[in-house]
Amino acid sequence: MDGNGRWAQLQGKGRVAGHKAGVESVRACVSSARELGVKGLTLFAFSSENWQRPKEEVSVLMDLFMFVLTREVKRLHKNNIRFQLIGDKTRFSEKLQKKIVEAEQLTKNNDAMILSVAANYGGRWDISQASKKIAQLAVNGEVNVDDIDEHMLNKHINLSNLPELDLLIRTGGDYRISNFLLWQAAYAELYFTETLWPDFKEDAFKHALASFGDRERRFGKTGEQVRTK
Repeated sequence: MDGNGRWAQLQGKGRVAGHKAGVESVRACVSSARELGVKGLTLFAFSSENWQRPKEEVSVLMDLFMFVLTREVKRLHKNNIRFQLIGDKTRFSEKLQKKIVEAEQLTKNNDAMILSVAANYGGRWDISQASKKIAQLAVNGEVNVDDIDEHMLNKHINLSNLPELDLLIRTGGDYRISNFLLWQAAYAELYFTETLWPDFKEDAFKHALASFGDRERRFGKTGEQVRTK
């Protein structure tokens, strides 16, 4: 969800105003995804690299995260949406960690859609933490090294409770995925747009889905094989 700061600067406002405006786009996309029958939506809210940003901005982002969790979780629950956070939670305040657990517990049985928020997350961290878990199993004698393969790693990676990632959207005009869902995006379709996140509302989201629907997904096969099937 990129472009909050630049959007604010274009409005003659501070970067924080852009993050607050971005919350409206979150609501719009979650609502559209739920309406259209999307079963899993993952939002990259805060990367492990974002701690390098100015302390004031990081502090505001943490406060905003707490505010949104407090305010929005009941709405998610009402709409049968399950919330889960992926990322290293240990660096968050105890108060925020508690709020995350409460949100996950409240919505854990909802099954209309899974909303995953990636916070203090990085794709390389995700792969390394999964590898670490498997290595510990091997040390404990619970796993034979020869049995370790991509399927086993996939079981220990974040979002293992979801189907394969279909579509990865990046707003804000940059043409890279910036350490987001590196493992999961192996066969995902990529969609880049110049639209800044606070302007990415229902129509923009639906346009991205329409673009995805027009693509031919081959997964190593020829186009003729796919079309025949």
